[in-house]
Amino acid sequence: MMRLACCTALLFVLRLLVGLPWYQVLPAILIFYLGSGGWNFLDIFAKTVGRDLHAASVLLRVKLNVRRHLREKNTIPKIFAETVHRHGDKTALIFEGTGERWTFRQLDEYSNRVANLLLERGFKEGDVVALFMENRSQYVGIWLGMAKIGVEAALINFNLRLDALVHCVTISNAKAVIFGSELTDDRLFYIYTSGTTGMPKAAIVVHSRYYRMAALVYYGFRMTSDDVLYDCLPLYHSAGNIVGVGQCLIHGMTVVIRKKFSASRFWDDCVKYNCTIVQYIGEICRYLLNQPVRDTERQHRVRMALGNGLRQSIWEEFMNRFNISQIAEFYGATECNCSLGNFDNKMGACGFNSQILPFIYPIRLVRVDEETMELIRGPDGVCIPCKPGEPGQLVGRIIQNDPLRRFDGYVSQTATDKKIAHSVFKKGDSAYLSGDVLIMDKYGHMYFKDRTGDTFRWKGENVSTTEVEGTLSRLLDMKDVVVYGVEVPGAEGKAGMAAIADPSHSTNLEKFVKDMEKALPPYARPVFLRFLPEVNKTGTFKFQKTELRRDSFDPSAVSGRLYFLDSSKGRYVQLDEELYRSILSGKCKL
Repeated sequence: MMRLACCTALLFVLRLLVGLPWYQVLPAILIFYLGSGGWNFLDIFAKTVGRDLHAASVLLRVKLNVRRHLREKNTIPKIFAETVHRHGDKTALIFEGTGERWTFRQLDEYSNRVANLLLERGFKEGDVVALFMENRSQYVGIWLGMAKIGVEAALINFNLRLDALVHCVTISNAKAVIFGSELTDDRLFYIYTSGTTGMPKAAIVVHSRYYRMAALVYYGFRMTSDDVLYDCLPLYHSAGNIVGVGQCLIHGMTVVIRKKFSASRFWDDCVKYNCTIVQYIGEICRYLLNQPVRDTERQHRVRMALGNGLRQSIWEEFMNRFNISQIAEFYGATECNCSLGNFDNKMGACGFNSQILPFIYPIRLVRVDEETMELIRGPDGVCIPCKPGEPGQLVGRIIQNDPLRRFDGYVSQTATDKKIAHSVFKKGDSAYLSGDVLIMDKYGHMYFKDRTGDTFRWKGENVSTTEVEGTLSRLLDMKDVVVYGVEVPGAEGKAGMAAIADPSHSTNLEKFVKDMEKALPPYARPVFLRFLPEVNKTGTFKFQKTELRRDSFDPSAVSGRLYFLDSSKGRYVQLDEELYRSILSGKCKL
């Protein structure tokens, strides 16, 4: 009841218009009835104060360190020099492909040779050189050598070919390309976005951002320099190069580099190299669960799995099967200023924001239009914050002189401008738009829901593609499943469509429908199914949906088997040209 009518008008303005005592009016009406959260505040405080104080100390420590490095004009190479001084003869990198081990001193010497060679060839500070090669220890040594002389590295996805490759090299303005035989706050390098919805964008990574991203993970998840980290992620991506290799360069941790992820060799490698931390991203955890049981999956010393994108539907199964005590799930893009971390091992969460100290980290979930995903604003023109349990877009307030709040953007100013909104927290401010929809519980834990634009409406309900993908994949024995909405003439909203990787044609559609009816509400069940030999993914195991959406459910445009959910028969039927025309004309009811 409006918090007891604002504690009876603050006990008639602190006892008859500021007459006070009672001793100082019952400690200011019990600090205005416990921060206006009522007795519920005590529950939240008791359960989150330890987590929040740890996070506050991590943020303060990283902020002070970043400010010191900026003041002393420390670049990543200078910070690495301190690491070499402390850990010179300790193993820095192990390349799984050859078993070759480099100490910190050897890595330093290799990067010096690279720097000297580039100087001899006439490269100078500010030049850009594209790096196009597969994972190996030399990859780290090459970009580190470039950084020592101020040459900026453009880290190119080694899977790219033709137009996409030309695009990435062109927008970086690279003067040269270094490629593998198999194929102060200056800018450190460019990392390209995954390109799940179009051509990749070049995100700028400055030295302070590299340090910040690596340090927040290190201190937040309580890592130590004695840990051994298994990095099977591509080094052209921030997860592999910053979150992974950054622990080596900055904190003196040994990092095992694998040429590329192998589900069958994953745990064997962990046992062989005595790894204590493993990295994952996207669908890696599901691929590991899909492997046959082997002895090494519980004989390892791994205590922590570090990454992002672990689906809630398999979280507990992953921990139990592989005996992993901590899932260090985090949220964040290379360029974002609203990173999150699940520091208290909360199942399913990708991070949190303090409910008792919200001012220490200015991020927020804000309301968006359910169909267009545009920001919803109040009468004052400012975005409306979400309540617990209400989905909203994650935003982070931009403060350019704060090393934890700045947004460095992309090489393209147009792309940068699209990620910034104004009057978000208050009138006239600026904020970074994550493009992701999350949900927060009353304790501040954040749960990933969907990418902006991936959620669609069908039969008057919102359908989360992420949730449906997780459910269908589980029903189909961990097959790759991509869910997206397609337009049907005359129908309101978008009909759900699922692309399923089924190279062996092993899916039992009759059983699948029965299982699906138990697991999903009618509006979330895919109207169309498309079976493919494989589903295209980015190098970081994210599904690519652009071409699938464009193909839609047209049999003449789609390769592979197509099916339509015939509600009158309660089963999927093959979608041919005749049925397709019937759907378009409205004769066949959805």
